Formats: sequence, structure tokens, C-alpha cells
Amino acid sequence: MDICLKTGYSGKDASDLFTNKELLAFYFALPYLQFEPELCFIAEVENKIAGYIIGTSNTKEFAAWMNDVWLPPLRERYKVNGNYKTDFERWVVKLINEGYKLSKFADEYPAHLHIDILPFGQGKGIGKKLINIFMDKLNPLNVSGVHLEVGKKNTNAIGFYEKMGFTRLADYENSIVFGKKLSNV
Repeated sequence: MDICLKTGYSGKDASDLFTNKELLAFYFALPYLQFEPELCFIAEVENKIAGYIIGTSNTKEFAAWMNDVWLPPLRERYKVNGNYKTDFERWVVKLINEGYKLSKFADEYPAHLHIDILPFGQGKGIGKKLINIFMDKLNPLNVSGVHLEVGKKNTNAIGFYEKMGFTRLADYENSIVFGKKLSNV
């Protein structure tokens, strides 16, 4: 949960933006550990966890599970009209209460991922290794493609995804969606 928070604001530390330090991970990290743990991997540098990659092979099934199983208890705990520290914290609460929205890219790119690496682990090839491990795990599942969304302010990550062969699928006000076709299908 700490890595999710420490990288949660377009790659920057989001700790000061939340009263509840677990909130970001409740939406963007922990569900993947429950839903498809075989697609969750960590990376270490000098025996310290430096980052992770998490995701799902089937975004449609994940969305249904999120809305039916994972989010209802969180909605009881995090009300939209609650007292929150920042607009960013309110936005995450809004996501929880509105429900997981299925990406329009889920048919063509059914898998999706999140990757977070702490600053001390960046620039060491960890991201590339994690992406390759994740893709290797998707291959036997006959997944046609994977997508992800990244904040526009996270310029390092944007450059990384482009270097890794991801294609820009959509540009939104605050984020960019990237996708990559898998050759196994």
C-alpha cells in the first residue's frame, strides 16, 4: 500500500493528499491482489521492495467483480459527502461510489495493468522486467492485448510506455490510455 501512495500522484508522492493513507490502494492496488494474484509481481533493489506490477487478464470480469464484491463495503466506509482533505482524495472516493467503469478498450485490449516503482528503483530496468514478466504470464491465457492509463503529468512513465512499444489509444484531459497488442493470439 505504501508504494501505491508514494507514487500515486502521477508518479509523485500522494501522502500529503490523503487523510486515509490506505484509500488509494483500496481502489488501485489491493483489488488486483484479491482478484488475480497470479498477475501481481514485486521488484526488489538491495532487499527492499522497489515497485510492483499488478493487473488482470480480463478487464470485463474484473469490472463486474469490483462492482459486485469489492466496492460495496468500501462505499459504506467512504461516503461522497464525507470530510476529505483534498480534491484528489474526493476523486478517489467518487470512483469508489460511482463504481468501476469499463474501459472502451476492454474488447480489443482485454487485460490491463498498473505499475508503480519508487524513485530509488527507477532507471534500473525494473519496469521493463516487470512488464516482460506480466506479458509472459498473459501469453498462455490467449489475451489479445493489454491497456493502461497514465496521468499526463507523469512524463517519465509516458516515455517509458512508448519505449516499451505501447501505442497511444486516447488522450483525455488529465490522462492518456496506452495499449499493446500481444502476438500470442
